[in-house]
Amino acid sequence: MSIRWGLIGASTIARQFMIGAIRAQPNGEIAAVMSSSAERATAYAGENGIPLAVGDLNALLGSDIDAVYISTTNELHLEQALAAIKAGKHVLCEKPLALTSADARAMVAAAGDAGIVLGTNHHLRNAGAHRAMRDAVAAGRIGKPIAARVFHSVFLPENLQGWRITKPEAGGGVVLDITVHDADTLRFVLGDDPAEVSCFTQSAGMAGGGLEDGAMCVWRFESGLIAQSHEGFTTKFAGTGFEVHGSEGSLIATNVMTQKPDGSVLLRTTQGEEQLSFDREDLYVRSVRRFHAAIRREGQPSASGEDGIWSLACAEAALQSAASGKAVKIDPKLGSRN
Repeated sequence: MSIRWGLIGASTIARQFMIGAIRAQPNGEIAAVMSSSAERATAYAGENGIPLAVGDLNALLGSDIDAVYISTTNELHLEQALAAIKAGKHVLCEKPLALTSADARAMVAAAGDAGIVLGTNHHLRNAGAHRAMRDAVAAGRIGKPIAARVFHSVFLPENLQGWRITKPEAGGGVVLDITVHDADTLRFVLGDDPAEVSCFTQSAGMAGGGLEDGAMCVWRFESGLIAQSHEGFTTKFAGTGFEVHGSEGSLIATNVMTQKPDGSVLLRTTQGEEQLSFDREDLYVRSVRRFHAAIRREGQPSASGEDGIWSLACAEAALQSAASGKAVKIDPKLGSRN
């Protein structure tokens, strides 16, 4: 069956990654785009060959579509997702699902009650590098995981700065933009859930309005593993990476915290060093393929709504820690707490 998509948000990420990923599916097509500016929607539709452009959410949801991809500013996700669920449309939503984990839980509950597929677009789960690391950890190739490190401090391009560094009310700041991804990627690769976080944030000159443009977190997981992560918008010359260190070996991945299927993964043990092989499939193509399968009841999205609750609860806890100067426990069912 053909799956017809509506884009909620005429966004850069949709143009750069999602439009091509949907069209790469044998049964995927983009039927409509909605923007709060009808003029922007019309221009975007013309540039990207989309048949219908609307400036109203109800007009989009009333059109002949099966699913929506939400890539608006963060404070709009909840209302738009709930409206789409009520209209019977499957929802793939950018992270964070909402501004609070309580709202994210409400979104997941609404989708469950309606029998709607809800996915969180945590793209990094779809990277061959991270799946190779997950497989190696699960197979015991590094023994018992003891510690992990994530290097995900980058430079936010000027065309993406905007609300991310100026509007707290829109859910700006590096924690809701990148820390959510790192928390999710740690959970995915380790097969373990974070229990507590301590976080320092900084404003290094890019962000205003009281927002943070850098963060460093220390995480404690249920297994006892400890991890550190560094997120930033202001480091022009930093590379990205992800390391997992175990009792019998280490995984050292370089240039893997990215939207492209790049990078390398080195396994180091007493037997020496081995470069792990992995597929280089486009992360978003895999995400949409998994989402289509979930619509057909043949699997689950790469990242579920529940995964979105977890990552948002982690980000909430990190922000609470930074504000309070204390470690904060993480419970996605109850919200974060000191």
